[in-house]
Amino acid sequence: MEKEITTEQFSPVNIEERRKLDFKAGDTVRVWSKILEKGKIRLQAFEGLVLSRKHGLEPGATFTVRRVASGVGVERIFPLYSPNIEKIEILKKSKTRRNKLYFIREKAVKEVRKMLKSITLTKEEQEEAMGVTDEEEVKEEKIETTEVVEITETVKTENLKEETEKQEAPEEENKEKVKNEETEETEDKKE
Repeated sequence: MEKEITTEQFSPVNIEERRKLDFKAGDTVRVWSKILEKGKIRLQAFEGLVLSRKHGLEPGATFTVRRVASGVGVERIFPLYSPNIEKIEILKKSKTRRNKLYFIREKAVKEVRKMLKSITLTKEEQEEAMGVTDEEEVKEEKIETTEVVEITETVKTENLKEETEKQEAPEEENKEKVKNEETEETEDKKE
């Protein structure tokens, strides 16, 4: 009895097509994943920077994609041969000197920390202006993203007001000078 060798495909995914995808860390990709909602399947795109690819082309191969949504970094790890992935689009190729770009997480956090430091200072200034002096009320709390947005908006509006006042101030001074000159001229004419 001879055993027959079958060449049937056991996966609903076209493995050869996925294997030919040539993307690496640093590339920007859009991953279309299938999501089951109320009995219907819909496609959802997740677009971001590929941080790493692991396990080469073997069946357990994965890749990590990171994007920043509403100021918050979101990472997803996708299996390369998952049947829940409809397609993978390579949007932008880039040249990197590393295979794993995990340092990007810390870089983004540092930028956010700098922004938060400046925002917390302005929040304290606002509390002082409002007359809040109780130490219990002024305790350091975690600033939620909505509070950060509100604070940055108020800081921006305050900065705009200050800038417009600075611009208006020289104009008012010029108007006063012109008025003074006009009054001096009229006094000279009267004399």
